[in-house]
Amino acid sequence: MPNEAKLDELASRLADIVLARMRQAGASDCDRYHDECFVKCPERMQSIISRGDLRLGLSGAESQAARQVSRYIDHTLLKAEATRDEILKICDEGARFGFASVCLNPVWVREAACALRGSGVKVCTVIGFPLGANMADTKAYEARRAIYDGAHELDMVINIGALKSRDYDLVLNDITGVVDVAREAGGLTKVIIETALLSDEEKIKASLIAKQAGADFVKTSTGFSKAGATAADVALMRRVVGSEMGVKAAGGVRDYKQAQEMIRAGATRIGASVGVKILQEAAGQDGDGGAEPSQNY
Repeated sequence: MPNEAKLDELASRLADIVLARMRQAGASDCDRYHDECFVKCPERMQSIISRGDLRLGLSGAESQAARQVSRYIDHTLLKAEATRDEILKICDEGARFGFASVCLNPVWVREAACALRGSGVKVCTVIGFPLGANMADTKAYEARRAIYDGAHELDMVINIGALKSRDYDLVLNDITGVVDVAREAGGLTKVIIETALLSDEEKIKASLIAKQAGADFVKTSTGFSKAGATAADVALMRRVVGSEMGVKAAGGVRDYKQAQEMIRAGATRIGASVGVKILQEAAGQDGDGGAEPSQNY
């Protein structure tokens, strides 16, 4: 059994024990223990799962098209002002619509991991975000803490200044530190190269270094710089990393048409804050939503 599956099974068993003991002690009011997520969230998650009717309330080809697209999407909320209620809302949407992951800031990882337990939707968080200018050991610690709190996927920002200074060893070590932490726990690392700040030569070099470091994905953008994903950048990154890695398009993907464009260019993930809107648009069209995403990503 893979490490991740073992950890999930162990966490589930521990949660059941904790929940049972607290109930025996009379702690039946889940709202009272909101921050103790293993008490509150299993009931909420069970409710979501038992409803079972997902997805836009559609059937047939339209529902199938929406489901296919949903598997590409990291449903994202990275605003500094995001509230707990907003975080729980995107977790609920992640479970109901079957997104690949829910992506949020590290402070919310534990809450999201509890809300999504049992749904099959991964918890994704960001490391060194959004500037990438942290020290490498700080990023590695941030990654380790995120994994401890329940993250499955880490989207890290490279040291952009080091790349532009041609200090490639620093960039490699920066990425490797996070990759090693994720790999120990069976998690994925996506390397954000912030394409809007790079020349094509730098985009190529950054993608090659990410591949050398053993990352699972290269990712276009944070969504917090001067521009986001373009199909041209996705296609360039896909050519550089080949079929062995995923490519994530993020930043400015606002509708189904743009998502399709990114998928055709070679994206295997889409980072978007409007994932539900994209699925609604997909459900209303006859398109096939692009190629199936690789099971390796």
